Amino acid sequence: MSNSRGRVAALRRFPVKGLSPEPLDSVSVEPGRQIVGDRIYAIENGPSGFDAENPAKLPKTRFLCLMRNARLARLRSRFDHEASTLSVELDGETALSADLSSADGRADAERWFTDFMGEELNGPLKVLPAPGRHTFSDTSKGVLSLINLASVSGVEDIVGAAVDPLRFRGNLDFSGFDPWDELDWLDKEVQIGEVRFRVVQRTVRCAATEVDPQTAARDLPIPKSLMKSLGHADCGVYAEPLTGGTISVGDEIRVL
Repeated sequence: MSNSRGRVAALRRFPVKGLSPEPLDSVSVEPGRQIVGDRIYAIENGPSGFDAENPAKLPKTRFLCLMRNARLARLRSRFDHEASTLSVELDGETALSADLSSADGRADAERWFTDFMGEELNGPLKVLPAPGRHTFSDTSKGVLSLINLASVSGVEDIVGAAVDPLRFRGNLDFSGFDPWDELDWLDKEVQIGEVRFRVVQRTVRCAATEVDPQTAARDLPIPKSLMKSLGHADCGVYAEPLTGGTISVGDEIRVL
């Protein structure tokens, strides 16, 4: 590992699984938890088996997700956390505004997405709020997804095209390290701003990274290209907060 220090380049959360990110300047972090407000809603695509009384991680394909539903990238969504209101723009026009905290608002969203998804429906759509501390993350661990921007540049070299870091849908993008350095951090601790983390898992990339987040085109076979060039499809890591505190864009990242 050539470098031991870098900087936070971007922070974000995804209030509704599969929809647009919410950029953040800073965020409070609690031990053993994802960012508050991240993946707090999902849209079930046909019966998923989700049990709100006993919530558990389910395969992402049981919900609307970019891995299967590239057309979602055509949408620009915003979520007002205080009002619990999801707003969706399609082709520059407001297409939906729905209060997801109410049954009527969720029904409005379900009707609109039913029309929008067309033949990609697996059954009735249902907007699911995450109960308690549960989130609809791709992992059951209480972690943040960290993306090394140098590794994204490495992906660009492999595929021979520009790669938007948003393809990787991370909570935190960072700079200052060499490509793939983060893959050597497994079981190591890193300090980010006020918060100490333990890196618990390398992130295996799925077909969601094939989708251009601006055009919705499925145009780059990133997982297949990584596997062919590197022998794995990993880019980025999951890190579990060990302490509480605030992290902000521009904070130093230090490998302990």
